[in-house]
Amino acid sequence: MDMPLSPSWSEICVRLALTMLAGAIIGFNRGARGHAAGFRTTILVCLAASVAMIQTNILLSLSGKTPQSFAVMDLMRLPLGILTGVGFIGGGTILKKGDAVAGVTTAATLWLVTVIGLCLGGGQLILGSIATALGVVTLWFLKWVDVLIPREHRARIVIVAEDNWRLVTELPRLAAKRRCYARFQQRTPSLEPGKCEFAFELRWKLPERSAPPIEWLQEMNEQYVVTSFELTTENGR
Repeated sequence: MDMPLSPSWSEICVRLALTMLAGAIIGFNRGARGHAAGFRTTILVCLAASVAMIQTNILLSLSGKTPQSFAVMDLMRLPLGILTGVGFIGGGTILKKGDAVAGVTTAATLWLVTVIGLCLGGGQLILGSIATALGVVTLWFLKWVDVLIPREHRARIVIVAEDNWRLVTELPRLAAKRRCYARFQQRTPSLEPGKCEFAFELRWKLPERSAPPIEWLQEMNEQYVVTSFELTTENGR
């Protein structure tokens, strides 16, 4: 369906109905997983973009231009402004804590539903429906592919050992046997006489939802006194 110069109310209702449906389908995924931009948020963003595009469509007929002149009309700045505004909203959903970044998928989802709303509001119903279907496939089904991809995990471990530097060379060798990388960070005096606390950064690659290398941690705990083990990466989507 093309963008008519004077859309009827029945055409507008169809666009709005499809917009609500598209926003609800995609938003259900984000809401079910407990993300900030959930069910109602995606519907509102998609609806705002659609209404803006419908408003643009209604104003087109007032300019006295032909359909071939759409590309040079200043009215098209309205949907472009909507995209810019959603960019700020998406930026607010991205959180950074240390090296961990969360909310990128949520921001991309808001960007997607905005474009879908512009398509449906502009009368491109087939294109908007295809984009909705592809968005659902990406968020629902490709998620299971994503969690199977090996990715880097990081953790910080603190070990109490004798007051010498032997552990600095021993632990990386032990980690290498488990396909893990250990990097020395700092050495601080311990409350126990003749001992110090050694902090290391550990890195290993496993699928997203895999558990930490428990067997290796138990092996280290048998040889050393592990006082702290903290995961420093956040893999939630």
